[in-house]
Order: sequence, then C-alpha cells, then structure tokens
Amino acid sequence: MANGFEDRKKAAEGKWAHDEELRFKVMARRNKLLGQWAAGEMGISGAESEAYAKAVVVADFEEAGDEDVFRKIRKDFDDKKVAASDHAIRKKMEELLTMAGDQVMAETK
Repeated sequence: MANGFEDRKKAAEGKWAHDEELRFKVMARRNKLLGQWAAGEMGISGAESEAYAKAVVVADFEEAGDEDVFRKIRKDFDDKKVAASDHAIRKKMEELLTMAGDQVMAETK
C-alpha cells in the first residue's frame, strides 16, 4: 500500500516540476516577445532590439509577478516619450502571454 502512495507522490511531484518549468518558459517567452514589441515601439531594431528583449527577460527576476516587467516598459516608454497607456501595455502583456503559451506548447509536443 505504501508503495502505491509513494508512486503517486513521486508522480505528483514530477508533474508539478514539469508544470513549473513550462510556466517559466512561457513567462520568459512572453517577456522576450514583449521586449521585441517595446523595442519596435521605441524605434529600436536589429541587435539592439534583441539586447533590449533580453533585458526585459532579466527584469522579470527582480520580484515575483509582472510588476517588475511592467515598470521597466513603462519607464523606458516614458524616457523615450512613447505614448502608450498603462492599459495598452498590460493588454499587450496579456496578448503576448497567450501567444507565448501557444508557442511553448507547440514546441513541447
């Protein structure tokens, strides 16, 4: 009996770890896509755009949740005088989260 319980426990732990890894990949992808979008809005292109997208991904490690990423985009838009409302940025974050989820799921099949 204990063996069955241990097997279920290990399976649940494995699923949790897999789900966490997928969540991490989706958020990192969303942040990269967001960085690419924001770079385009600020007139940044090429290698500089990719570097900016990586900086947005790194910004997400400052604290849990999306606020660190949002604040980076908001500040950078303000600094570059890009007219975008908080709502527009958050809406783009939601759109790109869906897109990132679709992309990551397609890659893991």
